[in-house]
Amino acid sequence: MFDTSLTALEELFRQQAPEMQMERDALMARYTTLHLGGPADLMVHPANRDQLQMVLRAAKKSGVPVTVIGHGSNLLVLDGGIRGLVIRICRGMDSVEVEGETLRCDAGVMMSVVAMAAANNSLGGLTFASGIPGTIGGGVYMNAGAYGGELSQVVTLVEGLDMAGEPFSYTGEEMGFTHRYSRLMEEDKIITRVTMKLHPAKQEDLLAEMVLLNRQRADKQPLTMFSAGSTFKRPVGGYASALVDQCGLKGYTIGGAQVSEKHAGFLLNRGGTAADFMALMAYVQKVVYQKTGFSLEPEVRILGEEVAPQKV
Repeated sequence: MFDTSLTALEELFRQQAPEMQMERDALMARYTTLHLGGPADLMVHPANRDQLQMVLRAAKKSGVPVTVIGHGSNLLVLDGGIRGLVIRICRGMDSVEVEGETLRCDAGVMMSVVAMAAANNSLGGLTFASGIPGTIGGGVYMNAGAYGGELSQVVTLVEGLDMAGEPFSYTGEEMGFTHRYSRLMEEDKIITRVTMKLHPAKQEDLLAEMVLLNRQRADKQPLTMFSAGSTFKRPVGGYASALVDQCGLKGYTIGGAQVSEKHAGFLLNRGGTAADFMALMAYVQKVVYQKTGFSLEPEVRILGEEVAPQKV
C-alpha cells in the first residue's frame, strides 16, 4: 500500500541526509530486548534533531504512517511487523551535558549512561535509573522508575517535535506524570531532549548505591533472559508480580513464552513468537482476574500487526 511512497521517501532521505542509516524490511526482533517481531517496511536512525525534523516533515507530506521507538526495552512487536516508517531514536542522539546541578541529555542516551554521568559529577537523584535498560526519552515517555525513584522526581523540561516536525516543550509539571504515565502517551509527540534538576551528593556514595541496586536487581530479576522488563503495570492495591506468583503461574509456558521462575512479573521469550507471548499475557490476565479480582494492564507497549500483508 505504501511501497511507492516509501521508495520516494527513501530516495529523498538519501539526498538530504546521505549519512543517515536506513534499512528496508528491518527485522524488529533485532531491535527489541524481547527479540520478537516481524519486519518494519522502512526504518531510519536519525543522528540529530535536524535529521529527525526532516524525516517527520517528509513522512507527513507523503502520508506514510510513522512509528517511533527507542532502545526497544519495553516493546512487544507482533509477528507481522510494522507497516510504514519506523524512526529509531537511539545511538547518535545521545549527548549528555552537566552544568552545576542541571543535567541535559538527548533522548537517545541510555538511562544507565545518564545515571553514571550524574554520579561522576557528584549529583544525586538518578541512582535508581542505573539498571533500567532503556533510553531517557523512552523512560520519560512512560515515567520509568525503580526502587522508589521515578523520572518525574527530577525532570524539569522536556523538548521535542510533533509528528509534523514542529517543536514543543513541556515543563515537568506540564508533563502530567503519574505512575508509569505521562501526557505524551496520549499525544503524537517525540522527545528529543530532557533537562533534569539534581542535587549534590558524594560520588563514592552514589556509585556504591548503584552497585547495590544493580546487585539486588540481578539477584531478583531474570536479566540474562529475553524480556521487556515488568510485563504488567502495578494495579491499585496490589503488585503484579505478587499476584501472578499467588496464582501459581511461575514457570507457566505457552509455546516459547514463559512466566519467569525467578520473578513472576517478567514474561520471557524462550524461542517463541509474539503470538505465544500475547497468548501467555492473556492467560495470566484471565487467571489473575478469576482468582484475585485484579485486572492486570500491560506495561509493555504492543506494536504492529499479527500477520504481514503478502507482497506482490
